[in-house]
Amino acid sequence: MADITAAMVKELRDRTNAGMMDCKKALQECGGDMDKAVDFLRQKGLAVAAKRAGRATSEGVVQCYIHSGNKLGVMVEVNCETDFVAKTDQFVEFARNVAMHIAATNPVCIKKEDAPKEVVEKEKEIYRKQALESGKPEHIVDKIVEGRIEKFLKEICLLEQPYVKDPDLTIQDLLNELVAKMGENISIGRFVRFKVGEE
Repeated sequence: MADITAAMVKELRDRTNAGMMDCKKALQECGGDMDKAVDFLRQKGLAVAAKRAGRATSEGVVQCYIHSGNKLGVMVEVNCETDFVAKTDQFVEFARNVAMHIAATNPVCIKKEDAPKEVVEKEKEIYRKQALESGKPEHIVDKIVEGRIEKFLKEICLLEQPYVKDPDLTIQDLLNELVAKMGENISIGRFVRFKVGEE
């Protein structure tokens, strides 16, 4: 087993924001491999998030982001289980970062299930026509359409989008990390994006 140094633990902490003991354990489990330890901690975050998913989130914050020039603004509601967590710097910073991300990427909905059916159906129709017109055989058109719809949903659904400050992470990854750190169910309730001159 590789010797786990304090410097390694610190590096992993800096990369993941996980607790010191969690970082040490992850490095031990992964034989000192930093990248594997990062994945290990992400998986742990997913497991914690799954366990907490059913809990009620009746506390939280509404966070705003106004882009320079005051022509674009976002309000986002992020929910958690307790007022204690809602008041932590990490929670508020997460909400602020999500608001800033929404300003930059203009998502249509929070998760795939919320995607407007008529928008998805319209896209399917367009992709199907494109595939058929390009001479693709009928039997593979559905697979092509399915793949393109999956890509489309990743572009319009907030939780699926790559985070603007770190494209290696999705908003869902960030949310899972926060759930693991805080030990509570956390969810993005709703958002609204305003741009001057747009309906």
